[in-house]
Amino acid sequence: MSRVVREKRFKTRSVAGTLALGEKLAEILTPPMLVILRGEVGAGKTTLVKGIAQALGAAYEEDVTSPTFTLVHEYENERVHLFHLDLYRLETEQQIAVLGLEEMLAEPRALVLVEWGERFESVVKLADGEIAMEHGEGDERGLLVRWRVPDSRA
Repeated sequence: MSRVVREKRFKTRSVAGTLALGEKLAEILTPPMLVILRGEVGAGKTTLVKGIAQALGAAYEEDVTSPTFTLVHEYENERVHLFHLDLYRLETEQQIAVLGLEEMLAEPRALVLVEWGERFESVVKLADGEIAMEHGEGDERGLLVRWRVPDSRA
């Protein structure tokens, strides 16, 4: 089955707006799926993950933190197993290989959200989508969401 790329643009004007956007994105991001989260430091990537995790019922917003130093945080319920990765501190494909991304994606409930994944070819090859975030004025953020779906779901 071939895949179709869908694309949507969003704008949020506050942290609360970015969190709320997670609810809309939770409908789009259907497991199993790996999505790269792009954006500068402070762009709101972890805030967006908080909103997605809350909307999916996998974690409360306040329980979701940046995995910068642990590399991977996991949140789950009966519907979804959310993996939140931050690859900022990694430098080589060998370091990526030991994370077990393919094993994560083998789980039918897996939603793998990867900050800084665009830096690694192996992660880009596995990606089903990407969310690019950029700063606006103040707490304003612009988001470009791209994801692949099978033809039958397009």
